[in-house]
Amino acid sequence: MGSVMDTDDSVSSPRRICLLADKYPPDPGGLAISTRRLARGLVRHGHTVHVCVPAQTPAPGEVRRTEEEGVIVHRLGAHRRLDDTQASWFDQIVRLQREAGFDLLHGYYLVSAGFVTVYAGRYLGLPTVVSARGNDLDRTVFNPGRAASILWALTHADAVTAVSNDLARRARTLAPAAPVQVIHNGVDATSFIPGPPDPALKTRLRLADQSPLIGFVGEARLKKGLTILLPAFAQIAAAARAAGDPVPSLLLVGDIRPDDADVWRVFKAQHPDLALHQVPQLEQAQLLPLYHLLDVLVLPSLQDGLPNALLEGMACERAVIATTVGGIPDAVQHNHNGLLIPPGEVDALVRAIGELLAAPDRRASLGRAARQTVIEHFTPATELAKNLELYRQLLSP
Repeated sequence: MGSVMDTDDSVSSPRRICLLADKYPPDPGGLAISTRRLARGLVRHGHTVHVCVPAQTPAPGEVRRTEEEGVIVHRLGAHRRLDDTQASWFDQIVRLQREAGFDLLHGYYLVSAGFVTVYAGRYLGLPTVVSARGNDLDRTVFNPGRAASILWALTHADAVTAVSNDLARRARTLAPAAPVQVIHNGVDATSFIPGPPDPALKTRLRLADQSPLIGFVGEARLKKGLTILLPAFAQIAAAARAAGDPVPSLLLVGDIRPDDADVWRVFKAQHPDLALHQVPQLEQAQLLPLYHLLDVLVLPSLQDGLPNALLEGMACERAVIATTVGGIPDAVQHNHNGLLIPPGEVDALVRAIGELLAAPDRRASLGRAARQTVIEHFTPATELAKNLELYRQLLSP
């Protein structure tokens, strides 16, 4: 796959690709990170890449253009109404096409970006790709006001990608004739590497030196299992205290959504004795030393695509506990490179955390197998090569 660009003229010649996404850094979340990863990879392979994304600033309908590591980013001021934002987004793509002459449009997320991508692409006579990422087919498709646009995008795109086998199955269920293929997320295992915990960082975060550390990385919200993680941690801490063992600490790395902030606030008020810590959202490059602190990485998602945090933690040789939802089972094999539990089951999470905290050798073994899985199957090079091959197919004469 890596030689595609050297052997096929339709890809070896520079192309002009426009990515439409609902989020892009500094926006939080895996969608933003994944869009940037693809954009940067395409630029490194000699293509011109524009990213068009709605944003809270500038003013509604206005566009702010920047160049970020070779990627040309257009941030469109969002309107109060979604349909107004989408109309401006469509107009923006039409205007940019006159200026930039795109060869292909790729919508990263089916809900808004996917619909606008396919509509604009068919209007302009350009090939289109749309990518299912998680929430679009897990939840939003059940919203009657938005399901039609998702179905239309699936049905009329020239190609559909899905970040997991589960999402691909959902896409085919909704649109049996859609040309769907799986392209997993990738993580750079040369950047996310194993390493010892930094005692100075523990001190700065006020983490007890001898206490086991349970970690969650990502945007803390109900969908990600926040209301499962917190009561499970309370039980783990109570059991450790009763047994006279070191009481674990819990570290959340990432922002807490405003809609879910009360869950965190009330839990802290109800459990003032628990060691609860939160680090606000960080750039991906700043996460490595925090992964090194963790004894166990817990991702108790109720719904998910293929979380970047899962692959990052696995690349860092962390022992992972996650749920059997979305694309997580694509990466985690129970008792081989992590532990899988059913979603929504507090007791199952308590048992899994307790097992791993009591078995450091097992944690280390699971972590080593997890890193090997990432190296073999979930690299950015593989992710990029599959997208390039898809583009090659669509752009071939």
